[in-house]
Amino acid sequence: MTAWHSLNQLHLECFSNSLEGVPTDVCVYCCLAVKPSLYPSISAFKSDSTETSPDREIDEMATKKAVLFNLWGVVVSPSPAEVFLKCEETLKLPSGFLKKVVIDKHSAMERAERGKLTLSQMIPELDAECVSAASDQKVSLPAGFSVKSLLEELRDSTTVNKHILQTVAMLRRQGLLTGVLANQWVDDSGSGDSSGRLLSLLGGHFDVVLQSCRTGLRVPETDLFTSALTQLGVPPKQALWLGDDEEGVGAAEAVGMTAVLVKDLPEALKQVETFTGVQVVTGESYPASCNPEEVSHGYITIKPSVKLHYVEMGTGPPVMLCHGFPESWYSWRYQIPALADAGFRVLSLDMKGYGESTAPPDIEEYSQEQICQDLVTFMDKMGIPQVTLVGHDWGGAVVWNMARCHPERVRAVASLNTPLFPVDPSKDPMNFLKTVPIFDYQLYFQDPGVAETEMEKDLARTFKIFFHGSGDKDNVPEINTAGVCARGGLFVGLPDEIPRSSILSETALQFYITQFKDKGFRGPLNWYRNVVSNWKWLCSRPRAKLLMPALMVTAGKDPVLLPVFSKGMENMVRPHTHTHTHTHIFIHTCIHVDSTCDCDISVCQIPNLTRGHIEECGHWTQMERSVPVCVCVSVCVCVCVSLHRPMEGRLTV
Repeated sequence: MTAWHSLNQLHLECFSNSLEGVPTDVCVYCCLAVKPSLYPSISAFKSDSTETSPDREIDEMATKKAVLFNLWGVVVSPSPAEVFLKCEETLKLPSGFLKKVVIDKHSAMERAERGKLTLSQMIPELDAECVSAASDQKVSLPAGFSVKSLLEELRDSTTVNKHILQTVAMLRRQGLLTGVLANQWVDDSGSGDSSGRLLSLLGGHFDVVLQSCRTGLRVPETDLFTSALTQLGVPPKQALWLGDDEEGVGAAEAVGMTAVLVKDLPEALKQVETFTGVQVVTGESYPASCNPEEVSHGYITIKPSVKLHYVEMGTGPPVMLCHGFPESWYSWRYQIPALADAGFRVLSLDMKGYGESTAPPDIEEYSQEQICQDLVTFMDKMGIPQVTLVGHDWGGAVVWNMARCHPERVRAVASLNTPLFPVDPSKDPMNFLKTVPIFDYQLYFQDPGVAETEMEKDLARTFKIFFHGSGDKDNVPEINTAGVCARGGLFVGLPDEIPRSSILSETALQFYITQFKDKGFRGPLNWYRNVVSNWKWLCSRPRAKLLMPALMVTAGKDPVLLPVFSKGMENMVRPHTHTHTHTHIFIHTCIHVDSTCDCDISVCQIPNLTRGHIEECGHWTQMERSVPVCVCVSVCVCVCVSLHRPMEGRLTV
């Protein structure tokens, strides 16, 4: 088992009790090793026009706090000293023999940790030093002894302390800064990616990671502590050190820091609480959102004058995230880092008509047939033969339609809130929408320019109305999607001043405003204006089983996409002509419709479907319940993609 697999297995334990039906042998590393929160001082929307006085900068520096962690023995375990001790016991060497060799200030390991030797250079020199020390001390080394096997043991047994990562997430969420000081060498062994993954993990979670091999400074040298504090902009008296050795504690105290010798982790974390004022021992761990300025952006030309914008993070099997109305790639801001940490290449799209993607004026550009073809072209140009698709709202419809119509390109499929709806060739979809009151808003959206005018009048108000959580009913007015045409607008009857929901930060609100202020709502609303063309296209397609692994996550408080709509997804029937009767669930409704046929029934089955349900959650699932969504999606993706087999059972969060 590699160090990374050990890390994944460790984090599986954190949420296995809250998920039913998850195989215990699955390696999963998702939302519990969360990405860092944004620095409170960083905002893409902060004005550059106001200068900060030197006195204010000094005051701000004095109020900042930071927590620094020793890598070995605190952030990761075991420490090299523990592995050396275990090796001495196994090889029946005198206690402390290896430690004395490596701590010599001229030893190969010391020089490697200062960046003067690489790992491959260090091993033969350290072997020679051990042989020389054994000769001097009359110690018998076993035949074929080499520190290479000892270092491999260290690599393969290394695990990351989940409690420390959760603590760091809580600290950064509250605006504190964090850092890791690491005595490490440059790993040029070419024996896997464990070192690279660990460094990537650290770099993603901590504000500062100082490696001895890059700085030439080692723990417990005081200059290393001073360098870290300087980079963080925090004075020593505002900083705390957590280390597992007395020398490091002494060095931290020597520069004016408060220091904790970590012997009992829960006790040490209580001292972190005391110093920072942040509850970390029992506090909930949250995934943090992406900073739009700190993620990788890309653009793919689909055809002349049409481009798709995407955000990319992570390496590994590709996972594509498709948002709904009226959203953005940013709606997946919590799930992007969680999936990237899980070992996947995450591609979060601005769907056509949104954000930095092109918004062509023609309604036909937004048909499901065209949208799916756009995604296929996107994958072709990105060199992606197959992808795991995850969608929400309209994005959920897209991923199901990709699975139905382009199954060879879909490795696995997951949808939040939006079920796979069967299509009835005998029912006119526009007439049917008129029979379902809660879908009256879709009829209101049909006339170009009408809904656009209402929504573009005050963008801040629009997004405050749309983005509300299931727990905001007493504070934030809820949209009534029924009777919209009769009252003359979706927002008619709502107050002018709308409070901002707890699920929508001011930063997020301003981001959505910037994404819609230029292009408006014409493109996004055009998705609704292809009801008939979508129906005709899907009726023309064959109905085969969806054999790829699939996940359907329903939300108990979604006022439009009700959980009951997903009933029967595993075995849906499509009637052809009228002779005998079947009961099935039709598009966007829980109403059972009787229809008949005189020929064989075409059955659309999803035999590898896994279900998840989040009862206390409204429509905006990724934002309102970011942790459960990270769990559900990451578990499904890891199982379906990494292990190449469908999940079994049901996820309950």
